[in-house]
Amino acid sequence: MLFGRSQKNPIKIADKAVVEWKYTTCGYCSTGCSIEVGLDESGKAVASRGAASADVNRGKLCLKGIFEHELFYSANRGSVPLMRDKFYDEFAEVSWDEALDKTANEIKRIQDSYGRDAFAVVSTGQIMTEEFYTLGKLTRGVIGTNNYDGNTTLCMSSAVSGYKRSFGSDGPPGCYEDFEHTECLLAIGSNLPEQHPIIYWRLQQALEKRKFPIIVVDPRVTMFAQMADIHLPVTPGTDVVLLNSLAHVILNEGLEDEAYIKANTNGYKEYKELVDQYDPTTAAKICGIDEDTIRNVARLYAKAGSAMTIWTMGINQSTHGSDGVVGINNLNLITGNIGKPGSTSLSITGQCNAMGTREWSACSGLPGYRALENEQDRKEVAEFWGIDAEFFPKKRGLFQTDIFPAIETGQIKGLWIIATNPMTSMMNTSRIRKIFEKLEFLVVQDAYADVETNQYSHVYFPAAIWAEKQGCFTNTERRVNLISNVLPPYKQSKPDFWIFNQMAKRFDNGQKIKFPEDTEGAFDEMRELSKGRMLDYSGLSYAKLEKQKGIQWPCKEGEETGAQRLYTDGKFQHKDGKAKLIPLPFIDNNEVPDDDYPFWLNSGRVVEHFHTRTRTGKVGNINKFSPTAYMEMNPDAAKELGIKHSSYVRLTSRRGDAVVMVQLTQRVPPNMVFLPFHFYDCVNRLTLGLLDPHSRQPAFKHCAVKIERVEDQELAAVRNKEARTY
Repeated sequence: MLFGRSQKNPIKIADKAVVEWKYTTCGYCSTGCSIEVGLDESGKAVASRGAASADVNRGKLCLKGIFEHELFYSANRGSVPLMRDKFYDEFAEVSWDEALDKTANEIKRIQDSYGRDAFAVVSTGQIMTEEFYTLGKLTRGVIGTNNYDGNTTLCMSSAVSGYKRSFGSDGPPGCYEDFEHTECLLAIGSNLPEQHPIIYWRLQQALEKRKFPIIVVDPRVTMFAQMADIHLPVTPGTDVVLLNSLAHVILNEGLEDEAYIKANTNGYKEYKELVDQYDPTTAAKICGIDEDTIRNVARLYAKAGSAMTIWTMGINQSTHGSDGVVGINNLNLITGNIGKPGSTSLSITGQCNAMGTREWSACSGLPGYRALENEQDRKEVAEFWGIDAEFFPKKRGLFQTDIFPAIETGQIKGLWIIATNPMTSMMNTSRIRKIFEKLEFLVVQDAYADVETNQYSHVYFPAAIWAEKQGCFTNTERRVNLISNVLPPYKQSKPDFWIFNQMAKRFDNGQKIKFPEDTEGAFDEMRELSKGRMLDYSGLSYAKLEKQKGIQWPCKEGEETGAQRLYTDGKFQHKDGKAKLIPLPFIDNNEVPDDDYPFWLNSGRVVEHFHTRTRTGKVGNINKFSPTAYMEMNPDAAKELGIKHSSYVRLTSRRGDAVVMVQLTQRVPPNMVFLPFHFYDCVNRLTLGLLDPHSRQPAFKHCAVKIERVEDQELAAVRNKEARTY
């Protein structure tokens, strides 16, 4: 019986009259999907589809990728450079030479008056790797400020810090194919179906072939938690306690890989002494997971022939995010689950090219995972660029999260912001507003003139988007892939690569250092600088990348393709070649609910949107599914406060307040609410933003709020609509 199905019309995709498909790589999340953009007879981009022969996504795209071609024509694209004397004046349209000259002169004035580090640069995870490399050359080798960082400090800094502490270097050691080999998956603070839908699809494909346990650790009943075999609703901010307790069970029941520990790690004695303090009975009272479940999960993980751990912001965005990453690495090291199929400690990166900035931007050091603190690294890069090594600082400067307080105290007078939107993305929005007002000079470089941070700029550079340029992205599994120039830049907007090259010409060191005229030339420099290092690009080329639809590094000169996994030989990047087992005492410095602010505030991503909605908020086919700020709240808690579904409430923390619509759901416990972080003037008015001591990443996930019903519901609805209008 077909129940009428044979009578229904089949689904049809409208004919877009595509006459040419152009290959590129998606510019949203870090999955790294290969995408083809369809052009009609007039040359207009009218469709997007997944590249079927690409290993990453195998023809699939998520909602954002399906409509990515609409970005070429989205509203409020920057069309011409803009300038003004004061941030509250009206902008005037100017030529590129005027805007670049003004900016170069202001940088020089500020550095001459206050010192080289009084001018800061804050970058992104959204531009091409060759552009990151060129920006690093400009900032480190030409402008010479040491206060230079990327917005990846807000998302991936704890993962970077944790990898360096444990393994001696950044670089995710696993790959997506590990899903096809693992016998146990532990996912911590990761809502994979909404954050990275195609990676989740890869996981589902693996599960269809063979069953293995999925364990999800998350305070909220996410989509991922709903499909898991075991869900651990951990108390916010106590991941380190849970990880120590899992290790306690493994070591005390003799489930560890003793041979691997002896051969490949240091620090076992001190580590064992620490985890002995975290027996499941003690840990359960802190992390909220009962002791029997802790024991069961530890045994499942340790007894699996291969086991892997993945995580995203739920671990990273914490006051002990770096410790959380180290705790995950510890767990994998004591069970021998590093460097073999199905066995990895894999951070799922956020932005499309956060890996590119980690590898080549020189934000935290020098290109190719080199350190400013290392004299030989400074000499190598200085010689390659043709400048004096003494021009480089001998240690890294301020992280992004420390740059803004330095503006507040007067240490930094000027700022260049590139493809990021701290007016929305930084914690404690009201404080950030006041900080921007203190700057003597701010230049904003962005594809969109209406980006909120541009409210405070003196110069605006209109940048080209994504596939209006050519270059590479690196995805979560270290796969370098090519972005082709599908369309020319919009009106007078320019590729970021061009802007950086033009700026370099206006400084003395910019005349000494060679800046290649195209991105392929910059890529060749990167290949040369990486030769023989763990991050080896020397076997890559644009032609090979396009042919293979991306290649993982390391890929050495003469090799046809790259390596899927790192540390397969058990050799790590610390000087002695061994990984470190690091003891992690739990320091409870969270802001926790109390009588005045009785609810946990949790935040995260929804599948329809990306970051601060600068792009997705302008794509109608995406925005219509999630057009307004809302809050998930437990029905029992709402009933006590007289709050109804779809009504408006005021959320208040010790830092600010926000008005949002309520969605009643059992996905959150009665003492917690959840807010998507995408909406301007909402979640970051409330966040605390204490910083991790190692990574300087903010604790976006954990703070306390109170909830009040808004009496004037009509006015709240109007203001909510105004807040989301571009």
